[in-house]
Amino acid sequence: MTGKEKLKNSLNHKNGPVPIDFGGSSTSGMHCSVVAELREYYGLEKKPVKIHEPYQMLGYIGTDLQEAMGVDLIGIMPRNTMFGFPLKGWKEWRTPWGQEVLVPGGFNVTIDSGDLYIYPQGDLSVPPSGHMPSGGYFFDSIIRQQPIDNEKLNAEDNLEEVKLFDDDDLDYYRIACAEAAATDKGLIINFGGTAFGDISEIPGPGLKYPKGIRDITEWYISTLIRQDLIHEIYKKRLKIVIRNLEMVFKVVGNTPDAVFVCGTDFGTQTSQFCSLDTYEELWAPYYKEMNGWIHKNTEWKTFKHSCGAVEPFLQSFIESGFDIINPVQCSAVGMEPEHLKSAYGDKITFWGGGIDTQHTLPFGTPDEVKAEAESRLAVFSENGGYVFNAIHNIQAKTPISHVVALLETAHRFNDGR
Repeated sequence: MTGKEKLKNSLNHKNGPVPIDFGGSSTSGMHCSVVAELREYYGLEKKPVKIHEPYQMLGYIGTDLQEAMGVDLIGIMPRNTMFGFPLKGWKEWRTPWGQEVLVPGGFNVTIDSGDLYIYPQGDLSVPPSGHMPSGGYFFDSIIRQQPIDNEKLNAEDNLEEVKLFDDDDLDYYRIACAEAAATDKGLIINFGGTAFGDISEIPGPGLKYPKGIRDITEWYISTLIRQDLIHEIYKKRLKIVIRNLEMVFKVVGNTPDAVFVCGTDFGTQTSQFCSLDTYEELWAPYYKEMNGWIHKNTEWKTFKHSCGAVEPFLQSFIESGFDIINPVQCSAVGMEPEHLKSAYGDKITFWGGGIDTQHTLPFGTPDEVKAEAESRLAVFSENGGYVFNAIHNIQAKTPISHVVALLETAHRFNDGR
């Protein structure tokens, strides 16, 4: 079976080879340093890795590495990065850990006492929006919250980063999908802007002077004390989202197999960020309408990312129209693989869960990596509905022997299926 056939088969909950994803999305990728080490391991051409997601410093997994790894999917990222500059005008840059990489032209940074600062839309004349501490491997958003006057809060201020697609956006997705269609790989695409209350977006890292509620703590407080404002923000955002989906579907059709529509986290390691009642009140209506449009008008499967202990929310996610859940954080409370598969496996596709990236993958042994991956594959693959990937992105300093062991385990499991 081709990669695309594997993915479609699994998304339709049919038995068969498990599709393998590394690099398909911003939550199923690899740190650029890991990508470089894998290229060296497989004896591929030595060249700088492209940073296609600078917020997390994720590296683009090129065609040659995809083939070496046996990856079944291609991912298309939004045209603009989290910091508001487009993926074009590539230039060389040397990371603090000494790696030569390629970054987009708008990737402009300054250094202060060993700390790295990155700027929204590449504009060095405005305050920085991201910070990589000395010894770090990725950026965190800088909170630039202006004083809040409750009487003057305006929903439009929290919608500044959400735009209707222009011709450049549509051309970008049209060309990228056409290139993907020429391969035998499955395709997941992220158009951007379709999340509601995604905490990585709340600080407005791509905005020069963000207005509205931009402090993460203040945002969570607002989901309790400013619900009318949140509803207004979401209602207006939904109108833009639906219009963008209409426009982009006209140029890409059903080429994508899955669409990354939501990265809003609802889980912590041990609990949830809000009650189920709050989810049903504040989020579910908008997810249902967005996903309903997708299911009515396209063949795309809808991809929901949420880290943490989200088992209490899974039935509501399903009822909200999500076809896929990622990253399946099995180490969180209530997220035992056997329970997840038996309770929800016929209703939602699990995308991830293949290995613990907090403990086993970076700090275990190759044999422990193999054992955990084999166990997860055996549980989640039954009757389809599973895409193999780690639990979120593979981080810097992860031993390459462990990553290779993970890949080999997945391929060995697929032999003969």
